[in-house]
Amino acid sequence: MADDETQIRELIERWAQAVHAGDLPGVLARHSADIVMYDVPPPHQGVRGIGAYERTWPDFFRWQASGALFELTSLDITAGDTVAYANALLRCGTPEDLARRPELLLRLTLGLRKENGSWVVAHEHHSFADDSGADDRETSEREVRSLHERWYEATEAKDLDGIMEPVAATVVSYEHELPLEYVGRDEVREVCANGLDVSTGTVTWTVPDLAVIARDDLAVSWGLNRMTAQQPDGATIVSWSRGTRVFQRAGRGWEMIHQHVSFPFDPDTGQARTDLTPDREH
Repeated sequence: MADDETQIRELIERWAQAVHAGDLPGVLARHSADIVMYDVPPPHQGVRGIGAYERTWPDFFRWQASGALFELTSLDITAGDTVAYANALLRCGTPEDLARRPELLLRLTLGLRKENGSWVVAHEHHSFADDSGADDRETSEREVRSLHERWYEATEAKDLDGIMEPVAATVVSYEHELPLEYVGRDEVREVCANGLDVSTGTVTWTVPDLAVIARDDLAVSWGLNRMTAQQPDGATIVSWSRGTRVFQRAGRGWEMIHQHVSFPFDPDTGQARTDLTPDREH
């Protein structure tokens, strides 16, 4: 009923204004004696009864006095004859928090019932979305990308120790050259040393369109490797290949535990095609 929805909307808007003002009597008004609230902080089983509900607010008001906001941004209500529920989103945070994370919103669900012809709040559920996992993934992906940047710089500087620093002792690498696999840091180090020695001039390696996915303690990167080697006559040879690398987070940070690099082969000749370039040259 529209009239009931109007009453509930006014009740919730007055409650939100009271919270923002630190007005405890206004916050408690129109709440049932047996209210159950699931709040953001513990206890996990929630608080039960108006007395326990009242005791949750002083700490919040002290935090809010630092300049934090508490304001409705959306409110939807569904009302029956004697019960109703509402769901809302609120901006809840300091100006600094909200400037840094404008998507930060408090989720609110309210259960209401009609007592003696008037609506009262019998249940509240407050929560923030748990985006800690996303933050962790973004941080991990940035770390793996940074590791690649250090690799590129170490390659151009012909810094073999820098190249090998994030390579795990037990790494397994499928290289362009025979044999089928190289096992352990020492074998991979020899391959890298030979690659740097192939040219008396500058050697570079980059992955222009690097893709990275990180979850928990594992990460994968892939992309097309762009290699250059300066020749004695000043000419520079450019070659492209495919590369996939797997990383594991260890005590000293991310380590590469597996690498697979390859050239495509021509099925007509059975020979590796080292002369191919991407459709869009970088």
